[in-house]
Amino acid sequence: MPLFGKSQKGPTEVVKALKEAVNALEKGDKKAEKAQEDVSKNLLLIKNMLYGTSESEPQTDIIVAQLAQELYNSNLLLMLIQNLNRIDFEGKKDVAQVFNNILRRQIGTRSPTVEYICTKPEILYTLMSGYEHQEIALNCGTMLRECARYDALAKIMLYSEDFYNFFRYVEVSTFDIASDAFSTFKELLTRHKILCADFLEVNYDKVFGQYQRLLNSENYVTRRQSLKLLGELLLDRHNFTVMTRYISNPDNLKLMMNMLKERSRNIQFEAFHVFKVFVANPNKPKPILDILLRNQEKLVEFLMKFHTDRCEDEQFNDEKAYLIRQIKELKPLPGH
Repeated sequence: MPLFGKSQKGPTEVVKALKEAVNALEKGDKKAEKAQEDVSKNLLLIKNMLYGTSESEPQTDIIVAQLAQELYNSNLLLMLIQNLNRIDFEGKKDVAQVFNNILRRQIGTRSPTVEYICTKPEILYTLMSGYEHQEIALNCGTMLRECARYDALAKIMLYSEDFYNFFRYVEVSTFDIASDAFSTFKELLTRHKILCADFLEVNYDKVFGQYQRLLNSENYVTRRQSLKLLGELLLDRHNFTVMTRYISNPDNLKLMMNMLKERSRNIQFEAFHVFKVFVANPNKPKPILDILLRNQEKLVEFLMKFHTDRCEDEQFNDEKAYLIRQIKELKPLPGH
């Protein structure tokens, strides 16, 4: 016997019933508890249409297309996200599952939901601000990373002012929320190579001004993760212009040299991978060369003793030997 009586509601009825329930929930009057039940019940019906159950297959493409169209026309995706904190625990998970399923839907090469969200970027801004609220942060993160898979949606997020809030979200005191925010932050900065390279070039000062704060964070995990990500960004060939700019700044070199001496071996190791880019640059600007020359002997001595127990790591040992050779062979620029 069906869960909610014999009659199987169609997409139009379910979406209409869900919208009415969400509206009632938003008003927060005496009927809020009943509204919450109705929201959960209709969300489950929609989820079962998309995913099927142990007893029934997912609905046909025609029904799912009708459901998607009803969700767009009713503005329900945005309403659900705006009221996510009012929906019960299971309902929150159902919203994320319904959202991600509808987002992945394709017709040929088209992704209708991606096109729809491009016309309603408020959906993305609301999801991003979800990290401000502990009880919905992880649900929003699940939906954001699904959105970040699409170039057009990632672009809207990167170029919005809200993107810069991630520099705050990755440092929140709740560990699982900070980690989740960092996963989304990393996804946005690395998934679409050309988009990311253009974004970092155009917004270099603003992004790296804030990034510096993460590298100097009091929080060990933040420092380590952001340092590792920095290494990945600089070594990605798409980011050549950004890398060249970063390794031309003597303050950045000084920071990495200090990080090589940090107490944490993991931070030392990640700093090494950024430091090597400064040394390997064949066109070092004079301020960079001057710092390396001033510290030439100390650096060679330091690197000889640096992480000598990593005998098995061939790549690291080759890179270390290369750096030592490069530093030994440094000479002042002609005429200086």
